[in-house]
Amino acid sequence: MKIHSLPPVHLVYIPEAESLNQCLLERFRSVYEGPDTRRSHFLHGRFENIYIDREHTPEILPLITAAGQAAQKILYWSEPLRCGHWFNLMGPGHRTSLHTHEEDDELLSAVYYITAPEHSGDLLLEATPFTIRLRPSPGMMALFPPNLPHAVECNASGQDRLSVAFNFGPA
Repeated sequence: MKIHSLPPVHLVYIPEAESLNQCLLERFRSVYEGPDTRRSHFLHGRFENIYIDREHTPEILPLITAAGQAAQKILYWSEPLRCGHWFNLMGPGHRTSLHTHEEDDELLSAVYYITAPEHSGDLLLEATPFTIRLRPSPGMMALFPPNLPHAVECNASGQDRLSVAFNFGPA
């Protein structure tokens, strides 16, 4: 696995992302409205966080493994890491406000793009005095410190964008 670093952001491109993303998208669509799906953070007309347990999305396990391995390399961490994850579905006109992931003892946060149509909104990371702008693409994972303020621009694509967010902390 090759990690491209633009401190404080690290980019990883997942091999065989196309087939993985197709499986993840199909599973997400099949369980999204199910009784075991939880939602939180209702902002700007949508729930930003969509929680679907791993047992209902077994297709996510290779992605969790790859994300965990990248996090261990970036953090120089030899012990297993705790990994929380959630889906983020951004429809046309949706955006995500500036926020951080400092709630608990997170060491690293990440986002992985399953679908990312053109003009679906760049990830903005506020690394004062600079703003790092990342154009999402399917198969790309961005890892960054949980205290780094970040937001997502308005989805102007006319299509849904689907990503998975992660937080890593001590197990």
